[in-house]
Amino acid sequence: MLTIGHRGAAGYEPENTLLSFRKAIDLKVDMIEFDVQLCKSGEAVVIHDYILNRTTNGHGFVADKTLVELLKLDAGKEQAIPTLQESLEVIGNKASVNIEFKCRSIAAELCRTLNYFTEKGILHLKNIVVSSFILDELLIIRELLPSVKIGLLFEELPEEFDAVASQLQAFSINLNFNFLSKDIVDRIHAKGYKVYAYTVNKQSDKERMETWGVDGIFTDFP
Repeated sequence: MLTIGHRGAAGYEPENTLLSFRKAIDLKVDMIEFDVQLCKSGEAVVIHDYILNRTTNGHGFVADKTLVELLKLDAGKEQAIPTLQESLEVIGNKASVNIEFKCRSIAAELCRTLNYFTEKGILHLKNIVVSSFILDELLIIRELLPSVKIGLLFEELPEEFDAVASQLQAFSINLNFNFLSKDIVDRIHAKGYKVYAYTVNKQSDKERMETWGVDGIFTDFP
């Protein structure tokens, strides 16, 4: 079962920061998950919430701020909000990555960046999973980057999951662990997809996920 550092190592360092990614690498995670969205000036920045208030000393919407404005903010422990490029440079091939995008109209920028990093050899495409709840944007990514692994995100598994996942040629189904059962894990595996569970922090829950055959867990405490 893979250990996937949720937003880096968010239980130890400020989430979705370079410090958090470095901590996750030090803890030898198999994969690092982080969130991306577009800011007003068009760059892909790494932050989970649409509003700045919870994770930074700023206020307002990420989409209403330019990169210059965002870089002036403190995301915790004097860490800046990183860009997608900075994050990939730090992680490199030291761990696989699960990039969860949070907004529409990001597919072209995301694929352009991933193409650049894979062509330079900084990343291997086999080590990248792109995930989201936003189906139409995932379909664009599948078209632009046919060989990238796609993780389909759900809170709980819908009955029609296989129709959606097969359309995307998905690699994994990423689910809230609170809505998982052994039967659901078996159903997903029977269709040929990996099962990644989020966000699993208690040791007893981790052990239960492993017993059920879950392929990877997102955790704040790798």
